[in-house]
Amino acid sequence: MEITLDKTDHKIIQRLLEDGRMSFSSIAKDVQLTDVAIKKRVERLKRKGVITSITADLNLKVLGYENPIYVQIRSDMGKTKNLVKRLSEFDYVMELYQILGEYNLLAKLVLPDIDSAEKFINQLGVLDGIIDIKTQMILSELKKSNSLPTFSFQKKL
Repeated sequence: MEITLDKTDHKIIQRLLEDGRMSFSSIAKDVQLTDVAIKKRVERLKRKGVITSITADLNLKVLGYENPIYVQIRSDMGKTKNLVKRLSEFDYVMELYQILGEYNLLAKLVLPDIDSAEKFINQLGVLDGIIDIKTQMILSELKKSNSLPTFSFQKKL
């Protein structure tokens, strides 16, 4: 299901991506509408599923965690459903995706240190349904964007 957005919707989304706490009146000044009109548009974007949530972007290092570790998982297809349920129960598993390719699951892990990571990944390796795992640890963040590609705006306008 694709929703049609106008230039104003795109500007509102961009402002919220830059700062999710930006007030409706501040956005209204940027796009030359009333704050009531902005509120209505944001509510419509939420109802249509364009905006699913507005969240805080945390600095994991400051909070005492290692950089994220991504684990690619090849699972036994007959056991994948139960495996997904089990993986979802672990606190260290922050995100879990079904993917295409040689591996069919991708998990983003956030752990306090390398020793904890090693122990946890070893635990994962023996879970029923896992055939193979491959890990990748983020060394440093080189680019992280809180905006949509500009071509996606231009294409739809």
